[in-house]
Amino acid sequence: MKHIITLTTFVVASVLATTLVFAADFTLRSKVLEPGAAIGAEHYSNNAGCTGGNVMPELAWSNAPKDTKSFAVTFFDQDAPTGSGFWHWVAYDIPADATGLPGGATGGPLPAGTVEGNTDLGKPGFFGPCPPMGREHKYVYTVHALKVEKLPVDKGVSPAIVGFFLWQNGLAKATLAVKAGPRK
Repeated sequence: MKHIITLTTFVVASVLATTLVFAADFTLRSKVLEPGAAIGAEHYSNNAGCTGGNVMPELAWSNAPKDTKSFAVTFFDQDAPTGSGFWHWVAYDIPADATGLPGGATGGPLPAGTVEGNTDLGKPGFFGPCPPMGREHKYVYTVHALKVEKLPVDKGVSPAIVGFFLWQNGLAKATLAVKAGPRK
């Protein structure tokens, strides 16, 4: 009995270790954003009281799971004073052969087939950070590796609905956390 418990523990630990190592390999990076650092003014929104360039940063990912059929990228403000954060950008149905997004004003050219979902403003497209005056906020870019080619959502659904299907169809995700503010 003792040998069975030891063997079972070893097998479970090996599976968990393999899964954790594999998940840690999937990475998201940017040439213009540093993890934990402040977002440059050019990336701030040019809306809602902010006067930035609303330039989406270039993003690149690597080591996605081999059975990835598509990707999604989200940009989320964890500290928005809403009780549920704020979705600044949602892009999905990004082809499985993509390894990043180019960035630029209005998001630049996105891979064919990519859908830009609604933000919490109720319209599609990139909405740069715009924290309230005097407050610093944490923002998270996330790339989701998905097990489906297309998310089963209608165009124009809320980002929360897209988020549900990202969770339901996710294989792995990689994040890049940054901050913005305080604005003066």
